[in-house]
Amino acid sequence: MSILVEHDKRRQEILTHALDVFIREGFENATFQKIADHCGITRTTLYVYFKNKKEIFNYSIKNMLLGVERDLLRVKGDKSLHSIEKIRKVLILIMDRLEENRRLLSVSLNYLRYLSKSDADPDYRVRRRTIHMRRILASMLIEGIREGTIKPINVRAMDDLLYGLIETAIFRLVILKRTDVAELKNSVDQTLTLISTTRP
Repeated sequence: MSILVEHDKRRQEILTHALDVFIREGFENATFQKIADHCGITRTTLYVYFKNKKEIFNYSIKNMLLGVERDLLRVKGDKSLHSIEKIRKVLILIMDRLEENRRLLSVSLNYLRYLSKSDADPDYRVRRRTIHMRRILASMLIEGIREGTIKPINVRAMDDLLYGLIETAIFRLVILKRTDVAELKNSVDQTLTLISTTRP
């Protein structure tokens, strides 16, 4: 059992160090050798954990999104909150995570540019990675309509709007190099006030 724990620990350390290389070099210029050097291991050892730099990067993204999804499901299952409170908490949580992971988002943009040069469809990859998050938001909207805390609305359109706030946060953090998205958190409150059947 301890070998497995050490293996997982080493994998996490590699992901952390690799992120530094991706940020410093950009996705295209980061090499397996540079990642191994920064981790203080040989390339051969690195191959034990990952088959290439793309896999390392994808694991980094997957780790971040899995953590966010776990948090979202925890909030969704909280019976002490009504749907508007859950949605607000989820959106603020996502924006907080985006602020914490600005470095990873910056590399992600670089990676999407790299993909767009090849045959890969970056839009498809982003949608595939975020579909669970969008489903969780939509299910909370539906739950709110059913419990009467959210006005009858077009769930798909509202899901697009709420997800658009998340995309705007990413744009501001990565492209505009803002350090926080406090003004968008206020927009979350304003939007939810408009669809709520209760007064704050």
